[in-house]
Amino acid sequence: MSLAAALRAALAAGDSAVLVTVTEVRGSTPREAGAAMLVTTDGMAGTIGGGRLEFEAIERARMMLEAGEDTARMDVPLGPEIGQCCGGRVQLDLARADDVTLQALARDDEARRAAQPTVLIFGAGHTGRALATALALLPFSVRLVDSRPETLHGLPDTVTTVAAALPEAEVDAAPPGAAYVVMTHEHSLDFLIAGAALARGDAAYVGMIGSATKRERLRRDLEAAGRGGDIDRLTLPIGGAAVRDKRPEVIAALTAAEMATCLLSSQQEIVIDRFAAASARCNSAPVRSTR
Repeated sequence: MSLAAALRAALAAGDSAVLVTVTEVRGSTPREAGAAMLVTTDGMAGTIGGGRLEFEAIERARMMLEAGEDTARMDVPLGPEIGQCCGGRVQLDLARADDVTLQALARDDEARRAAQPTVLIFGAGHTGRALATALALLPFSVRLVDSRPETLHGLPDTVTTVAAALPEAEVDAAPPGAAYVVMTHEHSLDFLIAGAALARGDAAYVGMIGSATKRERLRRDLEAAGRGGDIDRLTLPIGGAAVRDKRPEVIAALTAAEMATCLLSSQQEIVIDRFAAASARCNSAPVRSTR
């Protein structure tokens, strides 16, 4: 639950709440400046890093609620005295939350959602659904696309489902910098969608489920179309080869980690090979495939 949603629920129930915000960090710290959590008398949402730091902040916030205080500040050294060994120092600002706070949090939520990378998953089979569910917990805008409407039920609320007669048209409509994962029920459709995603030239990631044989087939098709170099920007197999487990949930977990490396890294050009023989292929830094 977002901080705005948590505060909205608390205010509607007549509960008081305190917003705890990391306002300054020095050295090694669990979270960055701007991280926040909301504390009520019997609950909380968000996190400033966990551990003893968070425990003391919750305790101080609830003291504020009990005493009727409006603001407080904590300057916490993350050393042996609080049982943490990060070695840095954190400044926390605590403020009683109200309707003005709610409006600010709602604006922040909207801005974060607008800035989230878009991920399009083509194919709502077992693996596509598992991947959409795994990605729903991450800061991505996830769209699951399939031509079969009956496959698009029972997914997390944060996943947008699209029943499309022409799934490949969703590639053209996607925003710049989107990621594409292709795993439909037809190989010919997979090739069509992957080819369209690679042709855009602005994809952050293009992955397709399958084997070396399937990759070679697509390579030949692209070569025939005069686009043979596009194959170097395709991740296949998705999820790497370090764990050869074909269960949908395992493939989804590995692929989600691979995509997070590409989409959330601030230095995509130096992505480390975390996946043994099949590292993530971030299209911001195309590398020649060795497969």
